[in-house]
Amino acid sequence: MKYEISKGTLAVIPNEFESSLVFEDEERYIIKEKPFNIMDDSCKYFGSTYEGRKNGAKEILGAEYKVPIVIEDSDNLIVFPTTSPSSDECAWIVLKRVKKIEKVDGNNTKIIFDNNIELIVPSSYRSIENQLSRASRLDLILRNHKNS
Repeated sequence: MKYEISKGTLAVIPNEFESSLVFEDEERYIIKEKPFNIMDDSCKYFGSTYEGRKNGAKEILGAEYKVPIVIEDSDNLIVFPTTSPSSDECAWIVLKRVKKIEKVDGNNTKIIFDNNIELIVPSSYRSIENQLSRASRLDLILRNHKNS
């Protein structure tokens, strides 16, 4: 089964055997693809590539690593990685669905989504906070471009 990121998607996290666990509003799916491949397939589905989206975000943000990407343009559907996208441990979080984050301990952060589903990711609070900030900045800049 192919999977494309949509407005209903909360997160895509790595699962065993090179698969992913996809969290949606009320559903969970196991997809037999790595999270990175789902991101790349989703970019292609909406008319670009992961590399194109990454390079565009790098240009806009002036950032070099762990860059958020726009999956789909019309609604600024933005995802951000929890670690290096090349890591097998990297999860992807949909910016618009994040309600708040909470520190669990030095190595883990709880993400609470807008529908009150909670997910603990193996990444520090500071790192997730930085990723949220970077993705929000990308969203703001793109919205300003659309309005000018």
